[in-house]
Amino acid sequence: MSERPALDDFDRRILEAVGRDGRISLQDLAARVGLSKSPVQARLRRLEAKGVIRGYRAVLDPAAMGREHVAFVEVRLSDTRERALAEFNAAVRAIPEIEACHMIAGNFDYLLKVRTSGMPEYRAMLAEHISTLPHVAATSTYVAMQTVKEEG
Repeated sequence: MSERPALDDFDRRILEAVGRDGRISLQDLAARVGLSKSPVQARLRRLEAKGVIRGYRAVLDPAAMGREHVAFVEVRLSDTRERALAEFNAAVRAIPEIEACHMIAGNFDYLLKVRTSGMPEYRAMLAEHISTLPHVAATSTYVAMQTVKEEG
């Protein structure tokens, strides 16, 4: 396991600011955290090099893209040995509609967040893709009625 990098208060303020606005200018970031531009730029580069900042991305509006239907899917596997988990994980990564996948300690093995344009598309996704993933024994679906809070 890799060692967690030490973060001071300036690092944490930088991370909070770029987490909220990845396009913040270096000048505005420096003013916000109380340092000059050069130290802030050096800290940003260090945080990126250490993998604390893994990248920058646009936050897209799913409704504008026709993907407003959200379902959470509990998945139970028939085999939970390491090879089976690796096969399942690799297959999940290949399906763009699966927005998130978490291994769970509980009554099921994985929790998926699936985003589609509507219920007919979700049903097809479940039947043709999710249910056919390696080692899937059973699924249970929960449809989101409203998104109250979601952060990238």
